[in-house]
Amino acid sequence: MEFKDNIPIYLQIQDYIYRQIATGKLRPGDKLPSVRALAVELTVNVNTVQRALRELGDKGYIYTKRGEGNFVTTDEDRLEEMKAKLLKQELTAFVSRMEKLGVERESLTGLLASYLDETREE
Repeated sequence: MEFKDNIPIYLQIQDYIYRQIATGKLRPGDKLPSVRALAVELTVNVNTVQRALRELGDKGYIYTKRGEGNFVTTDEDRLEEMKAKLLKQELTAFVSRMEKLGVERESLTGLLASYLDETREE
């Protein structure tokens, strides 16, 4: 994982794990790697990983079993909320990039429909 200089590392780790959960790479009830293993894998301080995991836990996306580790929530409503939030973030970023290219909002649906038609056949 490459970190951006303008965003705190713990937030980037949070986002990485959040996306892993929202996209299903980490499934409900899955055990996360240990704090130390994540710190070594990401080449960051253990305290940074701990802070990211603590905040994910505070938000209800993961939970801790004392002596066993951290696990992905099994709360289906929370998982659906995560997916919806991630979808909105991606759409917001997409629309922003299109506007920077000079594409008007009114033409986005037509452009997207054309693109989907073209790539459906591939």
